[in-house]
Amino acid sequence: MSDLPRKAVTRTARLAALPLGIAGRATLGLGKRIGGRSAEVVTAELQQATADQLFKVLGELKGGAMKFGQVLSVFEAALPEEVAGPYRAALTKLQDAAPPMPAAKVHTALAQRLGEDWRGLFLEFDDRPAAAASIGQVHRAVWHDGRRVAVKVQYPGAGDALLSDLSQLSRVAWLLGPLIPGLDIKPLITELRERVSEELDYALEAQAQRRHAEEFAGDPDIVVPGVVAQADQVLVTEWMDGTPLAEVIANGTQEERDRAGRLLARFLFAGPARTGLLHADPHPGNFRLLKDDGPAEGWRLGVLDFGTVDRLPGGLPAPIGASLRMALDGDAAGVLKMLREEGFVKPSIQLDPDAVLDYLLPIIEPAAVDSFHFTRTWMRAQATRIADPRSPAYNLGKQLNLPPAYLLIHRVTLSTIGVLCQLGAKAPFRAEMLEWLPEFSGEPPVRRAERDERNKPAEPATTRPQAKRAKPTRP
Repeated sequence: MSDLPRKAVTRTARLAALPLGIAGRATLGLGKRIGGRSAEVVTAELQQATADQLFKVLGELKGGAMKFGQVLSVFEAALPEEVAGPYRAALTKLQDAAPPMPAAKVHTALAQRLGEDWRGLFLEFDDRPAAAASIGQVHRAVWHDGRRVAVKVQYPGAGDALLSDLSQLSRVAWLLGPLIPGLDIKPLITELRERVSEELDYALEAQAQRRHAEEFAGDPDIVVPGVVAQADQVLVTEWMDGTPLAEVIANGTQEERDRAGRLLARFLFAGPARTGLLHADPHPGNFRLLKDDGPAEGWRLGVLDFGTVDRLPGGLPAPIGASLRMALDGDAAGVLKMLREEGFVKPSIQLDPDAVLDYLLPIIEPAAVDSFHFTRTWMRAQATRIADPRSPAYNLGKQLNLPPAYLLIHRVTLSTIGVLCQLGAKAPFRAEMLEWLPEFSGEPPVRRAERDERNKPAEPATTRPQAKRAKPTRP
């Protein structure tokens, strides 16, 4: 495909064909087994064929289908190893690649949004996309002042495609659910739908990226490219090199994995505390490990794509740190009381405090030790424990509620942990929580107030700003 298919009937038909194709292959596989081939060989072939079809369709459709695939990809570490193998390569492809939009359409979009003389803004512009994502693609260029830049251009019709795809995916969520044990797919798709308007609004994305770039300017650990220009569905930012996190996951040394993991954990907690915003799209395609000839302690993490953020003016909610501290202290009654107050346990539900603590402690193990080794084995064990109907954790988990205010925080935290497990990183998760979650450390209120004032973010806009045509200066 060379362009984003916009006809709803075409996109719906492709997505609707997924379960039919999978069912057909299952029937064919049964025939092969009857014909004498081993179940293991046939199963492996079916899994590979299913992965190829599923992610080929998601990648070609771009839009919401690809966005869902990217979000799903960070949970790959939860799959049983015998299943994960066939899916891993197909999932990873979605993090950085999709069929490109033709150069002529890119030129038309730039002329409409930057003006007919848009070429005068650039010393160089590469027609070949450097990366393609769910709603747009990125081109390398050189701005008129000599800066190397990334030019993100939104696909025509991306908004309609996003909504159409996610509506259709919600209808086949039962099919996709078994891919990731313990993950409820339908609420995930619902939450993605609710974020569509923000992701399509490049003015909001520019605002969030500027906030991060200003806060982390000169930071020894985190790098965020500055915003150069923004007009309608075009966003120009400073270019950033570095090793994609997907490459570190695939081929990195343990030293690279550990450094990337530590910085990823740091950004998860430091970002909201310092900017009042939570970067809400933590798949590996949005991060770069910036290495130099010095020791690993000096390497930095580059962060991209601020199209989806959660606005948290006071940082991560105080009950997160407080409840984790109480859980590690063994205060079962206090944990249950706070979960009720925050809406995780509805008034009509009666739970045993000790059972709740038993449910939580294995999940929060990274917060209990100075350095935790995140592995696929650990994540699979957690997913299996929560997804197994025979497990007490399964029955208790079904009685818990996820309040809307925590929905995005929950997904981002799980996604980040998924990436850490893909990395196989040893990371001081606890140290970052102690640094950036005052309630976790039991920090005195006075010190917390001082920290809040020091890290107070700019006031968020009360209304969504309208995208405006950029009026950059001429060279």
